[in-house]
Amino acid sequence: MIDSRIDKNDDNTNIGFFKESVKEFIESRKWTKYHTPQNLIQAMNIELSELSELFLFRDLEKKDILQDKTLFKNIKDEVADVFIYLISFINTLNIDLTLAFNEKMNSNRERYSNKEFYDGKYYKKNSKKSKK
Repeated sequence: MIDSRIDKNDDNTNIGFFKESVKEFIESRKWTKYHTPQNLIQAMNIELSELSELFLFRDLEKKDILQDKTLFKNIKDEVADVFIYLISFINTLNIDLTLAFNEKMNSNRERYSNKEFYDGKYYKKNSKKSKK
């Protein structure tokens, strides 16, 4: 049985909790055969589209989102849907998320060094895409 205590939050929950919770949920319903990499990517795209739809034709600032309790709940629900499918994708391919994260962050630190990207611009100064 998965621990679903309400006192769990980002400060006291590790990734293993999420991986095991999603795995147990899917296996107990015998949905594993549907959780293929392709299906999970498509499901994440659908859920991201639903999240994006909440912002469609609206120029929302952070304060507007936080003050609209219904909107904020809907955003959290869609983010959770994306996250659940992402965790299932990770489980399906046996990805070590911490290792993948650390490898990618190290790569990003090299690619986007503080020395070169110190001014808040999101491009390399000598690249063809840079604006003069």
